[in-house]
Amino acid sequence: MSLVEELAGIVGTGHVLTAADEQQPYVTDWLGKYRGSALAVVRPGSTQEVCAVLAACDRAGAVVVPQGGHTSLSGGGTPDGSGKAVVLSLTRMNRIREIDPVGNTITVDAGCVLARVQEAARQAGRLFPLSLGAEGSCTIGGNLAANAGGVAVLRYGTMRELTLGLEVVLPDGRLWDGLKALRKDNSGYALRDLFIGSEGTLGVITGAVLKLFPEPRAKATAFVAVPTLEAALGLLSMVRERCGDRLTAFEFMTDVCLDLVMRHIADARGPFSTMPAAAVLVELSDTDGEAALGERLEGTLVDAVGAGLAQDAVVAQDGTQARAFWRLREGISEALVRAGKAAKHDISVPVAQMAAFVREAEAAVEESAPGARPVVFGHLGDGNLHYNVLRPEAASEEAFAAAVPTLTRRVHELVVRYRGSISAEHGIGQLRVGEMPGCKTPLELELMGALKTLFDPQWRFNPGKLLPPGLAVRPPLQ
Repeated sequence: MSLVEELAGIVGTGHVLTAADEQQPYVTDWLGKYRGSALAVVRPGSTQEVCAVLAACDRAGAVVVPQGGHTSLSGGGTPDGSGKAVVLSLTRMNRIREIDPVGNTITVDAGCVLARVQEAARQAGRLFPLSLGAEGSCTIGGNLAANAGGVAVLRYGTMRELTLGLEVVLPDGRLWDGLKALRKDNSGYALRDLFIGSEGTLGVITGAVLKLFPEPRAKATAFVAVPTLEAALGLLSMVRERCGDRLTAFEFMTDVCLDLVMRHIADARGPFSTMPAAAVLVELSDTDGEAALGERLEGTLVDAVGAGLAQDAVVAQDGTQARAFWRLREGISEALVRAGKAAKHDISVPVAQMAAFVREAEAAVEESAPGARPVVFGHLGDGNLHYNVLRPEAASEEAFAAAVPTLTRRVHELVVRYRGSISAEHGIGQLRVGEMPGCKTPLELELMGALKTLFDPQWRFNPGKLLPPGLAVRPPLQ
């Protein structure tokens, strides 16, 4: 019996896809940047089926590529072109298993789409706070594999902070049941945290216990003009001091970002009569009344203007205006696509050093690609910047493409010097895997390689992602 026949016997013939046209959505990433091929795309419907599928693949020595909503921005869920991989799609595993409004937890299948989990929490009068652009298609398993962040990290943390327990199938088909709703468990190594952020290289997450929170009854949103990034950081400190944990989002964008949005997004409207040098989108949320929250934000912004940290501010008067403010922030990525080719960097640096980093990065960009235009925006409160660079207007696409490797190397070398990360929330995948030796110490890579070999001795799980292949031959720790 062939492996494909054995897999069909486990999940059903209709859930083993071998025809090229059926496989196409699973072997091409959603940006069209990475294309591969597969021996088969397998769509199990339960954890037990995942165990059986992986045991069969283990016996056959087959390469396995776990896949969730397939929304990775780094090619993390796309197979290579060898045609030997089994793509394991978990989208059929989409049950909400349990909601506990007393313990404030929700237990879900890994294939649940994020928006469905948000809605299930909302129906129970609770909040699951992870929020990002792909929430209508990305899955919880993928969010966990990439340790997703989103716009509310400042208050609620990344997926690592939002997760209590996991259910994971190991590469040989064994099941680790760590599906516990405990907030305190000091009984050994935190195995859960190894799988979160592992990008499908250590095993397949099939279920998770996630934290819920009281649903905010009030929000206050403001769009604030600031003179400099340094002023924005000062404003961040003031809002944190005055508003505490009510601060949910603090999004930064430069005038270049706003100009792109105004030119390329039809429904975008700026709240100021003139273009500011930079702007911040501030949002508070609370279980108190909306009037009190709005007064708190307005009072803070009045003092910020008086201190020179802000030049102007508009507080949203209703949900429609708040959504218009968010449209300005969320439209930046769309505007970038319409503006042309850009070199993209998803980086994080210590918040206090962000302004210094941006100054040095601008100089590095100008040296590497004179006339290139940095488009700087992101989650200022947690140190995550999307540092994109648009092609110089006078340069051809070919000339800019030739300059991008040097430009990216310079930016990432600077990130490392500032003790930051070259991937804040998009993952390493196959996009940045070749850069890992430049941003991790030899000991870090040795330890990561040893863990990979422990869980996946033959390095069959999601090869070519996250870990450089050469680590497989590193000697064990002495």
